[in-house]
Amino acid sequence: MREKRKQQRKIKLSKAGKRTKWAPVWAVLRKYGSGKRVHPSAITSIRRNWRRTKLKIKPRRQRKPQLG
Repeated sequence: MREKRKQQRKIKLSKAGKRTKWAPVWAVLRKYGSGKRVHPSAITSIRRNWRRTKLKIKPRRQRKPQLG
């Protein structure tokens, strides 16, 4: 039971880890051109910081065993 909760939490954390303030360098070149020097984070819509905002992850609600 406890292992399953840990696993779900890890899955949610890994998904949130991908939503960082990051974009590939070629995306900047494609959007702004080779003459502009822009930070890749200017493109990303979801910005997350491990210091500033914490993830409020709760385990999913489990069905009570006595109800079947």
